[in-house]
Amino acid sequence: SVAAALLGTAPVRAENLIEVYLDAVRSDPLVREAEARRSAALEAKPQARALLLPQINVGGQVYTANSDGESTFPQVNQATGNIVTVGNKSTTDVDQYWDYAAELTQTVFRWDQWQELKRADSQVAVAEATYRAAQQDLLVRVAQVYFNVLAAEDTLGAAQATLEAFSRQFEQAEKRFEVGLIAVTDVQESRAAHDSATAGVIAAKRTLATAQEALRELTDKDYQALVKPAEQMPLNKPDPANEQEWVDLALANNLNVVAARLNSEVASANAKIAQSGHLPTVDLFAQYNESNRDATQTNQSFDPSGNLGAGDTVGGSADSSQTSDVIGLRLNIPIFSGGGTQSRVREQVHLHRAAREKLEGTMRSAERETRDAYLGVLAEKARVQALSQAVKSSQTALEATEAGFEVGTRTTVDVLDARRRLFEAQRDYARSRYDYLINIVRLESAAGGLQQDDLDAINGLLTQPTTLPVVRPKS
Repeated sequence: SVAAALLGTAPVRAENLIEVYLDAVRSDPLVREAEARRSAALEAKPQARALLLPQINVGGQVYTANSDGESTFPQVNQATGNIVTVGNKSTTDVDQYWDYAAELTQTVFRWDQWQELKRADSQVAVAEATYRAAQQDLLVRVAQVYFNVLAAEDTLGAAQATLEAFSRQFEQAEKRFEVGLIAVTDVQESRAAHDSATAGVIAAKRTLATAQEALRELTDKDYQALVKPAEQMPLNKPDPANEQEWVDLALANNLNVVAARLNSEVASANAKIAQSGHLPTVDLFAQYNESNRDATQTNQSFDPSGNLGAGDTVGGSADSSQTSDVIGLRLNIPIFSGGGTQSRVREQVHLHRAAREKLEGTMRSAERETRDAYLGVLAEKARVQALSQAVKSSQTALEATEAGFEVGTRTTVDVLDARRRLFEAQRDYARSRYDYLINIVRLESAAGGLQQDDLDAINGLLTQPTTLPVVRPKS
């Protein structure tokens, strides 16, 4: 730029819409969150499939133990033929005991597991649609915030130009008043316009700072210059130029509608899974067990009357080992579960109905957004053309009013009003151009077809670099 050349500094490089979008892709936490959730949801399929594959479990234990016990029991005295009560006292010391078991289970019939596998397909599809919706949302947010910054910069430029003009007019009014050419009311009118324009510049700076902060939130980066559309920007109608065709596209491809439709399928699968609680299950199982015990045991008989030495004491090894293997089918038939299964079925039926209602609401919302964006493109196209002419007409009117003021046929108030109208036309014209581009992005998003290529096409219209003013005070 000329200022940069005079100061001997290199011009600031202006970054365009696509460069800002790529910065947002790398930085935006909402897209990264959606990507992580998508990756997590993709695990639903292998988890559901795993339930239908063989399940193998192995467990075991090892321990030492000591036990003491005594018992009494009736016995016939061989000498007298009488029944007497005798006792036995035993002590067992287990030096080491270990066992382990291995079991393989293979599903033969489990209705819920097959339904969970079908549900997993829908869950994965929901995750994919949700992630793509987050990507589209980022495209819309970047375009919205990018053009908000440019609109705020244009508004600030117009406000500053208006303030400079009002400042000159205020100075001229004071000089004219000093030589008696105008009344004091004209000076006061000029002062009021100047003060109002000053407040307008302050508000415009605040709006620009807010817009720049929103852009920094998306990209985690500050921008000194951006690229804006040239004055002669082509204004095209939507293609296809038929509102209902766009609505049909939205009802078929809008990603929020797709996700809601898939969520309804997931809710239907959940109801079928709950109903499986009434059905029997059949599993094939195979088990292998092995155990080993190293122990000693001492038994001593006694007289319950207290003569512990009445019997013989026998002690010795009590080792044991055992192996077993089993194979078979396990059948489980649910009979009654306290009403829990019926309750879960009713719950999932209600949730399925809620999902269908949400789908209906989402479809209506998508249709509304599509129609609004389509009409927005047409309206803003016409509005840009009208406001472009309004700027020219306001400029001509201002020049005529200023000429009339010089010859005394117009008043100071007339000049101030004409300049305000010019500022408003310039502000609205700048905003309408960006709203036109934003509505194009919104229309593609509502129809479910928004991609980076669409942003590339809009980026091709941006040819005029502009340096953003510093509006935030340095800390």
